[in-house]
Amino acid sequence: MSFSILQPPRILFGRGTALQALPLALGFGGRGIVVHGAHADRAAWLLDGARAEGAAVLALTCGREPALDDLQQALDAARSHRADWVLALGGGSVLDLGKALAALIPAPNGVMDHLEVVGKGLPLMVPPLPFLAVPTTAGTGAEVTKNAVIGLPDHGRKVSLRDDRMIARVAIVDPALTDHCPPGVTLASGLDAVVQVIEPYLSSKATPYTDALTRPAIAPGLAAVMRLMQGEDAAARDALAWTSLCGGLALANAGLGAVHGFAGVIGGMTGAAHGAICGLLLGPVLAANRDHTTGLAQDRVQEVCAILAAALGVAPREAPLALLAWVRAAGLPTLAQMGLRRADHDAVAQAAVGASSMKGNPVVLPHKVLIGILQAASG
Repeated sequence: MSFSILQPPRILFGRGTALQALPLALGFGGRGIVVHGAHADRAAWLLDGARAEGAAVLALTCGREPALDDLQQALDAARSHRADWVLALGGGSVLDLGKALAALIPAPNGVMDHLEVVGKGLPLMVPPLPFLAVPTTAGTGAEVTKNAVIGLPDHGRKVSLRDDRMIARVAIVDPALTDHCPPGVTLASGLDAVVQVIEPYLSSKATPYTDALTRPAIAPGLAAVMRLMQGEDAAARDALAWTSLCGGLALANAGLGAVHGFAGVIGGMTGAAHGAICGLLLGPVLAANRDHTTGLAQDRVQEVCAILAAALGVAPREAPLALLAWVRAAGLPTLAQMGLRRADHDAVAQAAVGASSMKGNPVVLPHKVLIGILQAASG
């Protein structure tokens, strides 16, 4: 047995830990960049505190999943600031933009030299700036991953900027920052968290380290999402934040699978929320993997189906489709409602095969099976 572990050198988890973000950032220097979401007031406590300490802080807004133009504009503004560090406070999109900025501010080459699939995919020539990640949603696990997802509308794709050195120096997961997150965001991001503990557990690249993180988090993660659809609950927020963190650590070390192989392609074509796509696809992909795996891989898929079945109150064989029915009833639209045309299914299936996430799927799924997954998720 041989494997490696990649994770931030420092991870803080728990309510109140966000208060340590500013002193830890200032430990890297007095000039910083804070990337926040569309509502700047949610970052006011951090920005005001930094300025009160005499720090020179540039605030940048990320109000949507970052596209190439958004990244380039932010990069142009950030490079002249001569920052010592970058801190991102927000959802997965905010963390992705902050992580990309930390990587590219010192880089002598252009963005396309380092993007996968549509660019050259070259490794970074210069180490990134210190990056600190403080998520305000529970789902993506981006605070502990080594990649940043960037949209390319002209190509109809979402691709990654990826390098081991892009891992955050400090990741702070404070579940209190997710309290009262809107139900739609909670549902989509929470399902993404559940997917991201299931896919690494089923991955062909799973390790004892990732198994220890993922298997115990599946049931509590799904239970937390289901509880939060009924109303606000601090304990469920804590459980979902933990699931999200476990999923981020696991995917950084074991990869993902067909759900995420599809998601990058569909998200690039439709602009639909990543977590919503993943939540909708999980059931159909599980059914396909169950029917096409053998041996240990099939045993793991059956185990996951049994866990989901217990939560949904159905037989294990019925779990994948019961999960699809539950996420639809909870409010997720179908792929068709997200804007994916049936005429595009063939192209999506072909493009998904080349996605990096697809390499972790426990079995190579035939093209007609991939089409069947898309059809099931289209309603």
